[in-house]
Amino acid sequence: MNYSEILRHTIFPQVQTPGQYVGGELNMTVKDPAQVKGRFCLCFPDTYAIGMSCHGIQVLYSAINQDPDWYCERVFAPMRDMEKLLEEHGLPLCSLETTTPLFEFDVLGFSLQHELAYSNVLTVLKSGRIPLLRSERREKDPLIIAGGPCVQNPEPMSDFIDAFVMGDGEEADLALAKEWLALQSEPGSSRKENLRKIAKKFPWLYVPDCFTHRVENGLEIPYPELEEIPAKITQAVVQKLDDFPLPEKPIVPNVSAVQDRIALEIMRGCPWQCRFCQSNPIRRPVRSRKPENLLASARAAVANTGHCEISLLSLSTSDYPWFEQLATQLRAEMLPKNVSVSVPSLRVNEHLAEVGETLSTERHSGLTIAPEAARDDMRRVIGKRVTNEDLMAGCRIAFENGFQRVKLYFMVGLPGERAEDIDGMIELARKIGNLGKEVSGRFPTVVVSVSNLVPKPQTPLQWFPMARRDYIIQAQRYLRFRKLPGWIQLKYHEVNGSLLEGVFCRGDRTLGRAILRAWEKGARFDSWSDQFQPDIWWESLEECGIDLELFLHTPRTPEMRLPWSHVEIFQGVAYLEKEFRKAEEDIQALDPSEKTMDVQEPERKKK
Repeated sequence: MNYSEILRHTIFPQVQTPGQYVGGELNMTVKDPAQVKGRFCLCFPDTYAIGMSCHGIQVLYSAINQDPDWYCERVFAPMRDMEKLLEEHGLPLCSLETTTPLFEFDVLGFSLQHELAYSNVLTVLKSGRIPLLRSERREKDPLIIAGGPCVQNPEPMSDFIDAFVMGDGEEADLALAKEWLALQSEPGSSRKENLRKIAKKFPWLYVPDCFTHRVENGLEIPYPELEEIPAKITQAVVQKLDDFPLPEKPIVPNVSAVQDRIALEIMRGCPWQCRFCQSNPIRRPVRSRKPENLLASARAAVANTGHCEISLLSLSTSDYPWFEQLATQLRAEMLPKNVSVSVPSLRVNEHLAEVGETLSTERHSGLTIAPEAARDDMRRVIGKRVTNEDLMAGCRIAFENGFQRVKLYFMVGLPGERAEDIDGMIELARKIGNLGKEVSGRFPTVVVSVSNLVPKPQTPLQWFPMARRDYIIQAQRYLRFRKLPGWIQLKYHEVNGSLLEGVFCRGDRTLGRAILRAWEKGARFDSWSDQFQPDIWWESLEECGIDLELFLHTPRTPEMRLPWSHVEIFQGVAYLEKEFRKAEEDIQALDPSEKTMDVQEPERKKK
């Protein structure tokens, strides 16, 4: 069957933004499927516009396609109209490169960047004609793997994924794919036995089929069934990033993407130890690319794409050891080409002056900083080693260099949080605005973006409970009813999404049936505010007997085994426990407060 012709003439004219399904983009890899040994389909379980903005997708796509024996293709979650039309016409979801149905690939790999994308994984499997449950897959079905930050607690998705890759994927994904293809080609091989073989071979691979479970403290805890299976799954680590050059010909999307620019990952890992941050412990050790290699990649990518912006990526870009050298050279080369250079993540340190002096261009006038908490003593609790004095000094430098917009990231629901911490967010925004007026003669725009803390697995805060719904709503109302000047903008995260994220990052294997139930009821694109239907999730969780109190709000201790205790980070659980104990001590040292949050709507709004 010629799926391509049917899709183009029957399906695409009826769907919204058909350009996201047609492929054929500039710099797309083209190979003859008949001339390769193995075929790998890489999936970002969200829309094309979101997935094509993910730097990791471009990197893995390029890395796998470097091997002449393998063809890596792409697929993204079909939107509701596309999903419905495929079902009505009896057509499978296909890859962008060759319009190949997903069930014909050797390996299908999901990048799980956010828990609210879990329902889309099931949509991709169903639309691709692959059994949803790994227990129902047959010998000829693709190996379904997943990587990304969410797999640090793989249990909620373990009913649907055959194997989880921990850590860096550049080497691991291809090594696993090659081994699987070799095992599958052996006469008389069985899927179950081959899963056991890959679990034994790769220490960074978690194969749920090879683990049994025991109930401890109400939680389902995995243990390996065989002695040959490691009790601790380690992280795959690319020791030298420069051994895997950045894509010199990144794919240029057919339709507008959320991040329409060249991304240069300059450093992986972070030298700091913020206790709430999951990215830090799971991406260690800290590794940097050489500036000369980054410059070469930037030149090639600009020449091969036509993009007019370069974004320097890392967890803390201004801590890159050759920051001034790289920034100066990039600006000198790119400014004459009308290409701007942006830095999305900054820490207030000695490099902030260089940001203003070297990166400010006609299109770069905003500064984004994440103080996370508004008071110095609360920052000590979460391990954020920056003071308000540092912050004000850094903002002064930015204003002196022409910055007129500051975005501040805060969190509510921190352990030991007080009303003063909530008040402090607005107070700090006011001080920064007044400073901008003093320096430049006019008030800058100050955006206060407030998220809700989710104590993530593999962080020192994993043993703390998540704040309750009523508290988060109270904190948001407390902020919303403050009288703000027009130059302060307040944004905050939706409560249901944060709570659901907490359920799925802190829960166990029993969540699989609730994910399936919610998907069957219509849950799709849950990270999209116009698509998210929280009632479906809360109903499904209740129907499946999920104990939300246990997952979200029950305190835990380092002596307890958790659903993800079989996954080992680079620094080890002893590091997490040490930082957890320090956080407890820092909470005890907080200044006592008798102040409570008064969230009553002001009289002026009741009239």
